[in-house]
Amino acid sequence: MSEEEAEMMHPDFRLELIHERAHQLEQALGRSRVAAGKARRRAAPEEVVALRLCNVHDDAALERLAQLGGRAVPEGRFVLAEVGGEVVAALPLGGGEPLADPFRPTAHLLPLLRLRAAQIERQPRARIETAKAIAAKMLHPAR
Repeated sequence: MSEEEAEMMHPDFRLELIHERAHQLEQALGRSRVAAGKARRRAAPEEVVALRLCNVHDDAALERLAQLGGRAVPEGRFVLAEVGGEVVAALPLGGGEPLADPFRPTAHLLPLLRLRAAQIERQPRARIETAKAIAAKMLHPAR
């Protein structure tokens, strides 16, 4: 509708159009608030998350994640993320792309997996350095 046509409209009719448009906007706002609330609940589940190293009993879960991603399971050890007792994401310790269930929200788990993998990879080096220091003290106690 042009500005000229709007000016020629009866004031009561124009007021009715304004009220109708306001009602439509209020309904759309309500729908967007409901959708945002649902998205927030999906993005931040309140389920328990457990991070752990894989074991031989996790082969089937790793295979399932790889198949869902259309990939082969990489060799080596993994740090796993379990949500509600189910493995939903895995990160290879030797580096590489994570495996994740595409049907569950897992993006928030990937930084946790990376952090835990980095911690695990540092631990053996720290133990070796500690063992070297102890051995040096025992071999050369005067130092």
